[in-house]
Amino acid sequence: MASDPPEHSGPAPAPAPAPTATAPTPAEALRLRIPEPVRSTSPAGRILRHLSPAGEMRKPELDEKVERIALMRKQLVRVIDDDGQAVGPWVPELSAEQMRAGLRDMLLVRSFDARLLRAHRQGKISFYMQCLGEEAIACAQQRALQPGDMHFPTYRQQGLLIAAGYPLIDMMNQVLSNEHDPLHGRQLPVMYSSKSHGFFSISGNLATQYVQAVGWAMASALRGGTAIASAWIGEGASAESDFHAALVFASTYQAPVILNIVNNHWAISTPEEFARGASATFADRGFGFSIPALRVDGNDYLAVYAASQWAVQRARANMGPTLIEWVTLRVGAHSTSDDPSAYRPADDVAGFPLGDPIERLARHLTVIGEWDDERHTALMAEVAALVDTTFEEADSQGSMKSGNVSSPRTMFDDVYATMPRHLREQREQVEP
Repeated sequence: MASDPPEHSGPAPAPAPAPTATAPTPAEALRLRIPEPVRSTSPAGRILRHLSPAGEMRKPELDEKVERIALMRKQLVRVIDDDGQAVGPWVPELSAEQMRAGLRDMLLVRSFDARLLRAHRQGKISFYMQCLGEEAIACAQQRALQPGDMHFPTYRQQGLLIAAGYPLIDMMNQVLSNEHDPLHGRQLPVMYSSKSHGFFSISGNLATQYVQAVGWAMASALRGGTAIASAWIGEGASAESDFHAALVFASTYQAPVILNIVNNHWAISTPEEFARGASATFADRGFGFSIPALRVDGNDYLAVYAASQWAVQRARANMGPTLIEWVTLRVGAHSTSDDPSAYRPADDVAGFPLGDPIERLARHLTVIGEWDDERHTALMAEVAALVDTTFEEADSQGSMKSGNVSSPRTMFDDVYATMPRHLREQREQVEP
């Protein structure tokens, strides 16, 4: 039986005071980090933050630990200095003849671009995209790879095909979409494709080529092959999820692939900060996935060749992927549909500290006694004449605008190794 509660002596305790309502302390409003307005800083200002003198950056061993290579991701591999000399540990073993071939490749790309841009202004083609100022990146890397390797390019790597010797007439017919177009009008202009020249079909959906390149490289290894892949993307499209998915697979399976990021500082209408985020460089992306990453002067033909060769050697030695940020500048408009004056400073090209890739290689050849103004003028004339003559031939075969196009029947081709009966029947019903 419970006992009675104890008796209390003295006055009863006062009741506890009711809680007093207090106003909440005002909190600081949440906010986002918005990249600086596009006209506030030029590419020159952004590059100068991480600009290394030519020859300063060391060359790591192929099997060097990624943590040590990561310490270099804010530097810049450069070979040709301001005096035109090739200096430092990255100087590649290229003969004067090989360098002259590289110079011709770049001049041919630039002349090709100029002629097709003029064709657009003349109303002969519907669309075009230049790689003005970026010629060294594709041309030099192509020379560092071998037949059988496969590039997965964007729409600004026409230099890969030209440096590989792909016929200019085929490229022009494809842009004109005439009946001699090797793709039969089934691609947009400038979206080339050539398996025989290691140039995978360009996809208009940006970044999809990155995962495809890693998958192709994995398949090459699973087959016991020796061919490697090279993936290409612009800095703007590196914000796409496919880019990050590709890095996960490349890192996990140590795929034999080169992961190129062409940082030309401008996406279609936004500066690089929008895609780079809070990272100091795009090379930081590689370190986040434990992939060795370099930043390279993309307007230095010798530096591009040397860094590409280093990445190729790593891939062929089963040391896995390499990520390379190529620092360059998109000199022209994004495409013939773009007006860059609406979003970028008018003087950013003039103040760009890495110069012009063609002029820099020509100067180096001149300094070592393997080039001069007379030979340069002659080569420019030769290349321009070749491009003009080839375009005249392609133009004489008509274009999409003139109605000289491939037969609609070709829509059924190149899908099946053996065309099924129902498609053969449908094909016969189409007017030739």
